[in-house]
Amino acid sequence: MTSAQSTVYYDSDLARRPLISEFQNFWRYRGLIRLLVTRDLTVRYKRSVLGVWWTILNPMLTIAVLWVVFSNIFGRFGVMEEPYVVYLTAGILISTYFSQGVIAAGSAIVNSRNILIKMYIPPEIFSLATAVAAATHFVLSLLPLFIMVLVLGPGIPWTVILIPIPLVLLLMLITGAGLVIASAAVYFRDVLDISRVVVQLFNYLIPTFWTIDFVEGTAAEYVVKANPVYSFLVIFRWWVYGGPTPPAWTIGMMFGSAVLALIFGVYVFSRNWRRVVSRL
Repeated sequence: MTSAQSTVYYDSDLARRPLISEFQNFWRYRGLIRLLVTRDLTVRYKRSVLGVWWTILNPMLTIAVLWVVFSNIFGRFGVMEEPYVVYLTAGILISTYFSQGVIAAGSAIVNSRNILIKMYIPPEIFSLATAVAAATHFVLSLLPLFIMVLVLGPGIPWTVILIPIPLVLLLMLITGAGLVIASAAVYFRDVLDISRVVVQLFNYLIPTFWTIDFVEGTAAEYVVKANPVYSFLVIFRWWVYGGPTPPAWTIGMMFGSAVLALIFGVYVFSRNWRRVVSRL
């Protein structure tokens, strides 16, 4: 193939096909996505002594503080077969993955303005890359959880091999939500601050450091279970250390919320991408 044949030309008048064009770009620019993820992992801790180990240390410090504060309260509430620190760690990892991923994906396009105004790169690539970087941080943070399960818990069950399922599905949910936020953030920068508050609210409405027994039988229980992140959390706990078996509807909600969020986010961005770029 000659260089002329391999050259990709960009036509600004060429209309996108909603959903199809975005997913094609995700695949076509997969090399760039890998590069951006690598850059995120190396640049973030470039000047620190511990480097990428901060990926593990940051959630561990949060877990240590919450364990000291709440272990004597929620650790004794209801019937909890697993050690509270294992229960807490699993919750913190999921909530951190969700919050960091959504916020990073939502602000990725605005933060990449200097690149996007100089050359053509599909903007949605930056949101996906930051979401994948958050997933990579999550995978690295699983190491201390596995150590805790081995030392304090009943051991790692065979269901641990299923963990990539909620990992990928939550990545889809994060990417979809991030694209919606990114589409709005170029019009109103306040959307980024509002999204941080909303994401924090979502994290408070899942049993991260408290147990579902705490709100059982109240209206709050339905609010908590309506939170899509709840299904990811209970299934993750079930598969990573053999926690209580969740009802079947949580699996359906996990798959459904991930697919719908990604399709909705990509569609919204597809309908607004020209205005998004022009307003950068």
